[in-house]
Parts: sequence; C-alpha cells; structure tokens
Amino acid sequence: MIKYFLLLIIWSSTCTLIAQEKVKPIFKDGEAQIVTAFENPKDWIREDLWVETTFDTDGDNKMDRMHVAITRPKQTETEGLKLPVVYESSPYFAGVAPNVEGAFHDVKHELGDLGKEIVHPSVKRKGERPIISNSKINTWVPRGYIVVHSSSPGTGLSQGSPTVGGDNESLAPKAVIDWLNGRAKGYKTPYGDEEVKAYWTTGKVGMTGTSYNGTLPLAAATTGVEGLEAIIPIAPNTSYYHYYRSNGLVRSPGGYLGEDVDVLYDFIHSGDESKRAYADSVYRDTEIRNGIDRKTGDYNEFWAGRDYLNDMKPMKAALLMSHGFNDWNVMPEHSYRIYKAAEEMGLPTKIYYHQYGHGGPPPVSMMNRWFTKYLFGIDNGAEKGPKAYIVRENDSNDNPTAYANYPNPDAENVTLYLQKDGLKTGSLTNKKGKKQGKQTLIDDYTLSGDSLAQLANSKHRLLFVTPILKEDVHLSGLSTLKIKLASSKSAANLSVWMVSLPWNKEKKAKITDNIITRGWADPQNYKSLTESEPLKPGKFYELSFDLIPDDQVIPAGQQFGLMIFSSDNKFTLLPEPGTELTIDLDETNIEIPVVGGKEKFQKALKE
Repeated sequence: MIKYFLLLIIWSSTCTLIAQEKVKPIFKDGEAQIVTAFENPKDWIREDLWVETTFDTDGDNKMDRMHVAITRPKQTETEGLKLPVVYESSPYFAGVAPNVEGAFHDVKHELGDLGKEIVHPSVKRKGERPIISNSKINTWVPRGYIVVHSSSPGTGLSQGSPTVGGDNESLAPKAVIDWLNGRAKGYKTPYGDEEVKAYWTTGKVGMTGTSYNGTLPLAAATTGVEGLEAIIPIAPNTSYYHYYRSNGLVRSPGGYLGEDVDVLYDFIHSGDESKRAYADSVYRDTEIRNGIDRKTGDYNEFWAGRDYLNDMKPMKAALLMSHGFNDWNVMPEHSYRIYKAAEEMGLPTKIYYHQYGHGGPPPVSMMNRWFTKYLFGIDNGAEKGPKAYIVRENDSNDNPTAYANYPNPDAENVTLYLQKDGLKTGSLTNKKGKKQGKQTLIDDYTLSGDSLAQLANSKHRLLFVTPILKEDVHLSGLSTLKIKLASSKSAANLSVWMVSLPWNKEKKAKITDNIITRGWADPQNYKSLTESEPLKPGKFYELSFDLIPDDQVIPAGQQFGLMIFSSDNKFTLLPEPGTELTIDLDETNIEIPVVGGKEKFQKALKE
C-alpha cells in the first residue's frame, strides 16, 4: 500500500511538471523552427492601437498617432511568454490612388521647361480594424515572433501627413519601437486616453519590407532607436534624388515615366479626408513643389533631406541588404551605397543580390538566421563568413553563390577605348588608338534604346563593340564613363547603355541577356550635382559618372557593347528631336570592373 501511494505521488508530480512546462521557441542549426503550439491562426491574438509620436504634421496641434496592429501567439497572454518582434511599416496598406490621366508629369517638352500641371487623384481608403496587413505573419509567428504592422503618417488610420522621405517617416516607426520598449505611449483609440502596454515583448525588433516598405526600416534605423537590432531592407529607395534624378538629369524610375515626389505623395495619401487639404497645402503644394526643381534636376537641400546616406551616423542595427541587379525601378545603386557606408561604419553587414527585377527577398533561411542572431541572441554565426551572396544567371533565388564581398575583391578596373565608326559599329578595345576624332549623333526619342542597340547603323546613336569573347567574363561592381562632348543646344540628355550582343530578340529572352547596365547624366552638371549651367553650343565639356552597379557573367560568344545616345524614351524627358551631341572619341573611355582584371579580359579576347 505504501509503495502504491509513493508511485501515485511521483506520477502526480510528473504530470504537474508536464502541465506547467511552458511553450518556448525552438532553434535548430541556428534558425528558429516552426513550433506546433504557435502554428494555429485561430489561437493568435490580433489587436490594434495608436502610438503617439513626437510630431504634428496634420495641423491639429496634437501629436500624430500611428495606427499599429499586433499579431502574437496566445502564449504571450496565457503563459506570460515574451517574444521579439518582426515589424513592417508601409504607406500602401490602406490602398493607393487610381490611375488617372494627367496624374504624371508631362515629359514631352524641352529640357529646362515644365509641362502642364498634373492632376491630383484622391485615394479611397480601404481596410478594416484590427488587421492592417497579413504579410509576414505566416512566416514569423509560427517561429516564435510577434508580427507588428503600422501605417505610415497620413495613410490608412494613421494621423499626420505623408512627406515622401521627410523626417516624420523616420520618426513614426521609431515611436512604435519606443512603445514596444516602454518609452512611448499607445492608446486604444485614435483620440482617447486609455493606454495600451506592450507587456508581451522582449523589446527586440527586426524590420523588413520591400520597396517603400523596405525604405522605412532604414529610415527607422537612421534614428539610432534602441531596440531596433536588425533590418532586412528589400529593394529599398535610399535616396529620392537617386530615384527621380540621375547625375543632374530629370530621370524617371523604370515603368513610371513622369513620376516624381508629388505624384507619389498623391498615390499614398490615404489618411483622414478631413485633414488632407491642410497636408496638401503644406507639404505637396509648398515643400515638395518648391523643392523638386524639375527645371534643373540639381541636388539641393530638399533632396539632401530625403537621402538616408546623410543620416546614417546614429545607425546601430545589423544590416542585411537585398536587391535585384535588373531592378530598373528602384535601381541597385540604392542598396549598394548604404551597404558600403554601413560596412565602413563597422556595422554587421551582408548583401544579397539576384538577377531579376524589383523585389525579391533573401532566402527565408538567410533571413531567419539574421533575425535569430540579433533578436533571440542565438550565437549562430550569421554575421560571419562571406559578406555577399549573389544569385548566378541560371540559378534560382534560393541558391545564391557566396563571395567574400561585393564588389568581388578580385575585380579590377579595365579601361576600354572607343574607335570609330560608332554610327555603324565602332570598336571597344583596351588599347588606346590615336586620332579617332569626333562623331556626332542626333537625338530622337521616338527610337527606343532597345531598337537602337539592334540597328546595324544609325545616326541617332554611337555603338562600340568588343571582339567576340572566347571565354566568359565576370563583371562585378561599378563601371565608370569618362566622356567629352559638345551639344548643339544649351541642354541635352545623355544616356549610356552597356549591352551584351548579339541582341536576343526572342520573347522569352532572359532578363540578363541584353542589357548589362545603364547610366544617365546632365552635361549641364559637369561641375557638380548642385550646380548646373547652360551649355555653350559647340563647346566641349568633360564629365565622369558611374553606371548602375552590376554583377554579371557575360558568356563566351557574346560581345560587350557601349551605346551612347541622348533621350531614353523609357526614362528621360523627351524634347523635340534634333539636338546634336558630338563625342570626342579620343577623350572618352569606360572603366569596367573585371574579375581577374586586365589579364583575364585580354585572355577572353584572344583568338
């Protein structure tokens, strides 16, 4: 009988211990694993609130409040479990403006002029409480994270005004992170005083998102806010100047000819209808209108205030960048410039590049290791080893190749020189010729860059081509053009493409087949980005600028082609055809970053 009671007591105690054992995140191979107890969406707690910021941008003399939505495992309530946060903020969650004729700037006019006034469409707000968005939830909540979403200022149910890169768009996510760490106030209603506390989190936050949603993690990180441990920006816009201008030239993002800051402002302004008039007057019709300067394209104080490279000094968050080398919307220079700056600052940094277009996150495993390291504190070595992961041309995005860094440390600049006749097909060689003279092209925007690259001869472009490659050539980094030119008019577009020839005309041509990289510049800014002056017709000017960063293997059997033309009808303003650009071939060259350097390049050209 005594033995029976002892066994009963032991069994009872064991059951009690089992019953009291709390659910915790699970880690394997340095990654947070899916936990069965966190997996059922019916068990998730979903709630929303408004976090008070430190700014008033809607003119009501009250600090703006941001609408925030939380999704968390029930164990954060039933078992007192505290978990870190994966956070995404966006101006898009509540809808965007419809496509309306005239909403984009007219681009068919002379350089230095302005087209007709744009039309300002109105956003019809959508969305329901408490769910701002469902993105990221299925990936991260089952792995033991809390997912937070917020609408950025002047969008959805968030108060204030959009500013498209203004300080409030950095301070808004900072306020949310401050609230998660008990340093800011959250309220149950937009104007009430009943507070909400974030008692269910460790306070450690990681941010991620794509495009504008990828810009906001960087914006928050530049405030130096405590608690933001890691960010994974995907195809982020890191400078609105680099998005809407290029080396002094008014240049649209690919696919959005005529877009500018004011157009994007209208596109996202889904906030309180009763306060839109104030915001439109103060921000769109005054600050933005006076700052964007579509006449000269110069870099000014307005653009400097919307360039996150200028704000990086306080940044502490570990940075994993992601971008596509063929993203002609938010071009890969955006990620490159921030990555290199963060690296120089000594921050933990890695970069992931793929060969496709806009968007494209790193593999989930890579993101998981990054967040696991910095949000859970698991020593998985995520910050160690190769710094760059690049998807090769024929590989899938979840199978990148590791490199020591980007650009490839084995890349060296090789200078290529121009030999006439570029109106037909001139030569591009690493040996400088003598007395090549000058050649003139005539601007005509009705001819696309694609068509010009395929013509055997044309008076509207200059094309210079290498011999056929006998071996693959790997480019990695920035190509730099040095050019000496004269214009027949006081202003002219300058467009440059580096192409792989013969051109693949197939409908199913790969995105890497034809265009290697591109660049645009305003010759009027030959002195600096902040100063332009009218060109004296016939006078020669020298300028130098980088093309968009790339990492691409050009296969044997192809040729490098350098094409110089004027107006690019997919990106630039489109003046009346007829402007003449004369290029001094003897004073023009391009440096390309070849892995293996000059020796490798020469070997690839030998018969």
